[in-house]
Amino acid sequence: MRKFACSIILVLFALSLQAQRSQVGLVGGVTYYVGDLNPNKQFFLVKPAGGIFYRYNLNPRMSVRGNIIYGGIEGNDAKSKDTFALNRNLSFKSMLLEFSGYFEFNFFNYVLGDPSYPFTPYVFAGASIFRFNPKAELNGSDFALQPLGTEGQGTTAYPDRKKYSLVNPSVLFGVGLKWNVFRGFGMGLEWGMRRTFTDYLDDVSKTYADVAAVSAENGPDAADLSDRSVDPGTNTDRQRGNSKTKDWFSFAGLSLTFNIKGKQSQCPAYPNH
Repeated sequence: MRKFACSIILVLFALSLQAQRSQVGLVGGVTYYVGDLNPNKQFFLVKPAGGIFYRYNLNPRMSVRGNIIYGGIEGNDAKSKDTFALNRNLSFKSMLLEFSGYFEFNFFNYVLGDPSYPFTPYVFAGASIFRFNPKAELNGSDFALQPLGTEGQGTTAYPDRKKYSLVNPSVLFGVGLKWNVFRGFGMGLEWGMRRTFTDYLDDVSKTYADVAAVSAENGPDAADLSDRSVDPGTNTDRQRGNSKTKDWFSFAGLSLTFNIKGKQSQCPAYPNH
């Protein structure tokens, strides 16, 4: 009976060793956006972001990871040096909530807490689903832009323009570096880009809608926010955004990682185990 009981303990201990492949962590850093109101600048108008993650190590080279990230993005034509953007004079801000999963590949063997494998650079790729809600300021108040249909969405004058979804998928990829600090605890740096399937993170995509039509069906606030250029009301059917490209956003930051592991059990019948 004693040996049977200890055998059960050893089986449970063996199972608990699998938990050492599991890790949880915290991340903190910044998010930013690339799109019509910021066509090419990296790390421009960054906003604070943070989250949590779970990682399962398949082996010292490969792992899978799930993340929850919350952060902000912003775009502002007034911060540009481009004449077209300055004349357009649009701006937005939005909070993002992202649920993602991806595969990590380590360039070197890496085991959290093992000094034999102290660090590794890595690459990752995967997918996410996220929620956003672009807003803009008008007369001292913030307005959610999607319900207003600032490009004529929801009006009879533009029946082909439908209101965009605030929940969208993305594909993501990036690079990072992780290293051991002490047993069971590590740190990391990473930078990842998200290529979305929407052109409306910034509420800007197509041409200007007729201000009178927007005002008549969506209200005066929608009309004011649809055309904030130096000559409002004169831009109908002119370029407002580039509908041929999709928007991007990025997260970059520092991570703290902890092992999840069971407590080793000892049994006098098997002293060497």
